[in-house]
Amino acid sequence: MGRFLRAGMRSRRTTTRAGFGARRVAWTQLRAVRWPTTLLPFNAGHSIRGLILQSNRCLDAVASLQEGRLTSPKLKWIFRFNEFKAFSRSHSRFVRGSTIEDRMMMGGVVAMKKTVLRLALVATVLSVPTALIAQGRATADMPGKTASGIAYVQPKDWVVTKQGSATVFATPEADLNIAVVEVGAAANAQAAAMKAWSLYKPSANRTVRLATPGTAADGWEERVNFAYDTSPGERAVISALAMRRGAAWTVAIVDGSDATMNKRAAAASIIERSLRPAGYAPETFAGKTAHRLTPERIQALRDFIGESARELDVPGVGIALIDQGKVVWEGGYGVRELGRPEPVDAHTKFMIASNTKGMTTLLLSVLADEGKLRWNQKVTDLYPSFRLGSDATTKSTEIQHLVCACTGLPRRDYAFILADGKAPASDTFRQLSQTEPTSTFGELFQYSNLMAAAAGYVGGSLAYPKLEIGAAYDKAMQTRIFGPLGMGDTTFDFNIGESGDWARPHGFNVDGQMTEMSNHFNHLISPYRPAGGAWSSAADVARYAELELSKGVTPDGKRLVTEANLLERRKRGVPTGEGAWYGMGLFNEVVSGVPVITHGGTLQGFHSDWWILPGAKMGAVLLTNADSGPAMFEPFLRRLLEVAYDGKPQAALDVATAAARMKAQARAKRARLTIPGDAAALADLAAKYRDPEFGNVITLRDKGGAKWVEAGAVEGPVATRQNADGSISLVSIGPGAIGLDAAIGRANGLRTLTVRDSQHDYVYTEVR
Repeated sequence: MGRFLRAGMRSRRTTTRAGFGARRVAWTQLRAVRWPTTLLPFNAGHSIRGLILQSNRCLDAVASLQEGRLTSPKLKWIFRFNEFKAFSRSHSRFVRGSTIEDRMMMGGVVAMKKTVLRLALVATVLSVPTALIAQGRATADMPGKTASGIAYVQPKDWVVTKQGSATVFATPEADLNIAVVEVGAAANAQAAAMKAWSLYKPSANRTVRLATPGTAADGWEERVNFAYDTSPGERAVISALAMRRGAAWTVAIVDGSDATMNKRAAAASIIERSLRPAGYAPETFAGKTAHRLTPERIQALRDFIGESARELDVPGVGIALIDQGKVVWEGGYGVRELGRPEPVDAHTKFMIASNTKGMTTLLLSVLADEGKLRWNQKVTDLYPSFRLGSDATTKSTEIQHLVCACTGLPRRDYAFILADGKAPASDTFRQLSQTEPTSTFGELFQYSNLMAAAAGYVGGSLAYPKLEIGAAYDKAMQTRIFGPLGMGDTTFDFNIGESGDWARPHGFNVDGQMTEMSNHFNHLISPYRPAGGAWSSAADVARYAELELSKGVTPDGKRLVTEANLLERRKRGVPTGEGAWYGMGLFNEVVSGVPVITHGGTLQGFHSDWWILPGAKMGAVLLTNADSGPAMFEPFLRRLLEVAYDGKPQAALDVATAAARMKAQARAKRARLTIPGDAAALADLAAKYRDPEFGNVITLRDKGGAKWVEAGAVEGPVATRQNADGSISLVSIGPGAIGLDAAIGRANGLRTLTVRDSQHDYVYTEVR
């Protein structure tokens, strides 16, 4: 099942098994039973009137539950049996602490009310089948099982409740649920999903937008993913994943707030990837010795890459394979550019996007060795003008927080995707000063490109304090990282990157055909390049991976960085999924019992990943020049484990499933679009819109008989899409996975376009 792939400069495990976390899907709010705050505990002034008032409120809550009135804003606390116990104890305290007269006056009332409360509890639990009976909030990630023995992991701070045959996981915000419904027998996956909805939320009435098969794995013999229609204004995600073992179906439903899903995607992934049928034991290679990568095994890996690239329409792949800490093969598959014969080789340059982050944190490690910084040092001690939201947040931020993805800072990538790309490096700090975390430090994995960019620029300023921070960072990386490692193909200079032996970016067009793209979009990263702006080759990234395997020694045998400061980056930080954590610019994972250090990178038409298996002294690098490239990354790691440890064949099926899913998604996307667009909607658009928050501009004009949009890095023709609620969105339809999707509207008498990014809305208003 899948990891979460976000538009921007990051690529983690793409969903090859079509898990419900693979895409942003909409959720409607489903609230658990709510209870008056005065019940927790008895605090009504120790009076008989207060006691009677609380008892009556309790009975009112039970009545509301029985009548289906479950969402009143007056009911603020999730009901738990412990609350009843606290309430009973408060009655006892009242009796023990009152006068004789009080006891005499209330004796009959107390007895009556206790009886009524007990009956109310029994009625709630037994006679109201729709009630959610809470099992408690987890203080850490906790394993559990459903009634039929399906294994799961309950994420920290989430509440699990039982609702008949459903096990419901609720976020702390109480606006996002994941319901695991044990359906039993059903005719097929669609019938199972429909039955699951009827058991979980009978009132739900959603239209299936897309159904795609997933890979049979993790003990499940069949999996099918369902995406449902939602409207932009809902800010909701809705999906279902139907899983079959034998004749019995289990359906995982996601239902709730889109913003919360983005915020808690890692925790949702923990639930998703931990679901396994009763009695299933995952395959593990823990304790086994890996085979050496002999020529035959190297050829098996190369064949898999070639077959995967053909099935996924990837024109070219840069490849490096490492064994016993040294490169044993490097080269390429396919071509740099569709329609031309020049092959990809070991030195073909690709943009490596967020794989730059690990190299940036390597720079910080070197600077720590030089005594220029400490990981726990306050950022303002080293860069006094740094600001992150409030003064309190600013003062709390340490160097390690810039690269840990643990500060709770939400992604706001569209702030620079839709910018003109001409901002100076210092714009990173301007944007951070206007952004406040949405969760506490260390609570959640929230990936931030701006924070990683700030880390690099702070490092550059420490190395070369007299230079402009962008130039200082570039020079520091060249003199302390790229040069000593012999990474001659690696640069931040687009003029060098886009010359000589370089791969062109490719993406699917609106009809689902792979096509070459301009690299114009990717220039947007230049002001924020420590987070994802490097060009490199498979040969160069392999040298970096060799350094990681050797714990700080270059391929030429020279120590570049101390082992302690290199490994500091790998320490397990916030969880990113089951058996996965983020360190500092690196993911630390355990895959089938094997420790893996890795990272990925995503830009328009360029996707890359690298892996090292420290225990086996093995590694690999894949650089691709197509938006379909990420679909081969997790299967490749699986294939590497199959080859190294004689694993069961799974990887090829993962690729085939991913290819089928992408084709289905492309068809579904095309079917929803009106091209060249709804005439009335296009005619009513303004020529220019501005976002007052960031000053970014969206311009619309006629070109070649069609409407054309220019919005920062996004440029090309547009179409329209009618949403489930009848509203209309403007959608860019140039090739590529990242584009413009804006809801057309009006506010205060002015025309608007609203773009949504993770937890933020960018509202553009017409310029008159």
